Amino acid sequence: MVIPVIDFSKLEGEERAETMAQIANGCEEWGFFQLVNHGIPVELLDRVKKVCAECYKLREEGFKESKPVQMLKEMVDREGEGLAVNELDDMDWEDVFTLQDDNQWPSNPPEFKETMMEYRRELKKLAEKMLEIMEENLGLEKDIMKGAFTSGDDYAPFFGTKVSHYPPCPHPDLATGLRAHTDAGGVILLFQDDEVGGLQILKDGRWVDVQPLADAIVINTGDQIEVISNGRYKSVWHRVLATRDGNRRSIASFYNPALEATIGPATNAAAAYPTFAFGDYMDVYVKQKFQAKQRRFDAMAKV
Repeated sequence: MVIPVIDFSKLEGEERAETMAQIANGCEEWGFFQLVNHGIPVELLDRVKKVCAECYKLREEGFKESKPVQMLKEMVDREGEGLAVNELDDMDWEDVFTLQDDNQWPSNPPEFKETMMEYRRELKKLAEKMLEIMEENLGLEKDIMKGAFTSGDDYAPFFGTKVSHYPPCPHPDLATGLRAHTDAGGVILLFQDDEVGGLQILKDGRWVDVQPLADAIVINTGDQIEVISNGRYKSVWHRVLATRDGNRRSIASFYNPALEATIGPATNAAAAYPTFAFGDYMDVYVKQKFQAKQRRFDAMAKV
């Protein structure tokens, strides 16, 4: 079983209808798919890889002193003493920081900020294009999704980037790179490592690898897209495995509704989901991220 790979450049040619159908299938049947020939220059992606790798080198010693590393050492010591141990199930084997327009960015390497600002501009345009495609495939009026994300242009959508590395783990049987969850928001765009795997999605009751593919952008749909599409598109459980070898790079950008935005089904069918403020949803999500999303939807129905 292989995650769909879609040539995004074919949207502009004679194969547009077929490409739109492939994207629809990716959203409806998988919740994850990979875009190639997406228009983001390979030269820029190479620079992103370079500056993020250099940035991690400056953070590496700090990760060695982090709580997951210390707790794993304690567990291994207990195991060596013959005591029973359980998997480290309340934290992730991950070095991570986030980039937003209004927060502090790493100052080293010197070219990090300029490179990542350029990259984020390109990703934001791609995210907005994906919303337009989803609208068309769902048969919605143009800008319905944009209007939902911005509360009728009253607020700016949230756009954040999570820069993660999953360093080699000496005991991957006792830790998880990133615990299984669905994403809270809208459109997620991932530039993942092109050599070190580990990302998996839950498909038909089986965990399926999201195969590394050089210079591809992985797209997945979040909980809010599921709501707006009235369940036609689904947010999908995914996780990252810890591995003994390799340092996995993962740069995920999240194009989400504004916290003030009102989210609800936009189709003409009977609503299968409640209508709610995205900020209220996030208040619940931060407490229940690694639990079943239906509990969050049920909580919103009671607001």
